[in-house]
Amino acid sequence: MNKKEGLFFIFIIISGLYMFFLIFYFYLDERIFYPESYDKKIIIIGAIAFTINLLLFSFERCRVYDKIKIYSIRINLLEALLIAILIISISAIGGIIVYNHYIAAKEPRGEWSIGIYHSESYEPMNFSGEHLNNPVLTRVHISDIKAKFVADPFLINENNIFYMFFEVVNTITAQGDIGLAESNDGINWSYKQIVLDESFHLSYPCVFKYNNEYYMIPETSAVKAIRLYKANNFPYNWSFVKTIASGRNFVDNTIFYFNSTWWLFTETGNNDVLRLYYSDSLLGLWIEHPRSPIITGDANIARPGGNVIMFDNRIFRFAQDDYPYYGNQVWAFEITNLTKQEYNEKRINSNPFLKGYDNWNIRGMHHISICRLTNNNWIAAVDGYGLP
Repeated sequence: MNKKEGLFFIFIIISGLYMFFLIFYFYLDERIFYPESYDKKIIIIGAIAFTINLLLFSFERCRVYDKIKIYSIRINLLEALLIAILIISISAIGGIIVYNHYIAAKEPRGEWSIGIYHSESYEPMNFSGEHLNNPVLTRVHISDIKAKFVADPFLINENNIFYMFFEVVNTITAQGDIGLAESNDGINWSYKQIVLDESFHLSYPCVFKYNNEYYMIPETSAVKAIRLYKANNFPYNWSFVKTIASGRNFVDNTIFYFNSTWWLFTETGNNDVLRLYYSDSLLGLWIEHPRSPIITGDANIARPGGNVIMFDNRIFRFAQDDYPYYGNQVWAFEITNLTKQEYNEKRINSNPFLKGYDNWNIRGMHHISICRLTNNNWIAAVDGYGLP
């Protein structure tokens, strides 16, 4: 091996280590099945560097073999295979060591679960965890499939019964399904079953009522679309109605009705781009707002983090904070101006919403669903994880 080959070989190892470290990091960080959470730029850079150096190394070897008259395609393929095995082995070991010593120390990871909070104030911003034993729902409660974790809860109160729709990550299929739990008091929950299972990943089941019918817009970014479903026998028997929008990686779609108009927030970047769409009819044409994207380049406040709340003609949205790591806390914003031409909002306070109230979600939280019971009584479902 000459000096050029040696140099190219070193670059191949470095870029290979870089790529495989990213893969192991996403896996150990529980994001391997969430491509929308990847930083695509750093992956593309690594892939380009690896490919270029592999080609340069191969061309250099070809010239050397040709000069000494023993060039053989079989020999080159064998060496390439051995090099690939070496890179994979070193990368695997290196990725695990680096993760264990640095990433895990910085961000100890537990499992995502769901908890409940109550508020006995006029405004839905003063929740308490007193007299509650959180989390109320974990993966061990899922009885019809083997679950890795539960997250993204959405609450509905219908005829004095609480319904909770949430993401269940299936350990066997490695994709998200939509689960259902019920409660008579909002405190004690009983898991029922998976109510929506597609051939692709589902999460963030944004459920809402319209004309006495219940609809759901789950996250279906795996098929680059925003898909609308309807319950034929609420809370069961959900069927696909139509595609609202397509062509982008729409993440955590959040719909609400205000001022005779339907509005929809969605994230389409690397957790840092918030878009807004509107329509005069739920089943009609959806138009992107002229101020959209509302937020660009800010992973702290862009990605939606739960259902929009309206009371006293005021509108509140929640945003998950995904920097420096995915799903670490939630912020609350009040939308101060919402028309088909204008959009303005302000942050509610300088503290994240409800994070770390107790130990079960002290390390992470990225979702909240608030449901009003009476004038001075609210309930909230949140997800999160504590120390492992």
